[in-house]
Amino acid sequence: MSSSMEQLYQQVILDHAKFPHGRGLGEAVVGVHSAQSHQVNPTCGDEVTLQVDVDDAGVVRGVRWDGQGCSISQASVSVLHDLVVDQPLSTVDRLAGSFRELMQSKGQGLDDEDAEEALGDAAAFTGVGKFSARVKCALLGWVALDDALIKTGAPRTEREDA
Repeated sequence: MSSSMEQLYQQVILDHAKFPHGRGLGEAVVGVHSAQSHQVNPTCGDEVTLQVDVDDAGVVRGVRWDGQGCSISQASVSVLHDLVVDQPLSTVDRLAGSFRELMQSKGQGLDDEDAEEALGDAAAFTGVGKFSARVKCALLGWVALDDALIKTGAPRTEREDA
């Protein structure tokens, strides 16, 4: 990865950490399946509480969260918010799988250009995969999202990575 690309990616992460999207817990949206998950990374102490709302058609209608921790964990859940709101669960599952794959790529990125492009700002976390201790930080919000989605009881399609 070129130095200028790494700088751009670092700036995306810093911007999301400084000005997080979707931060602030609140009331569930009326008429949807809602649930909450609290996750902690025991390695470093990062934590996130994430609330999700899913309508009867299987579309994520809201994500709210609060947490504390490093820039990577907080920026990752901010980016997650932007990616999944107003998306069908099948797309959310696909994005989550691509992000997990990105984190396991050890900084090499994805072989699937379309999947990497679909990740949008989440592609900025490519370099995080080089540091195994930081991968858990980046995945913390995604783990909370998956747990909260299960807790909603909203109908889900078969997951491709299951």
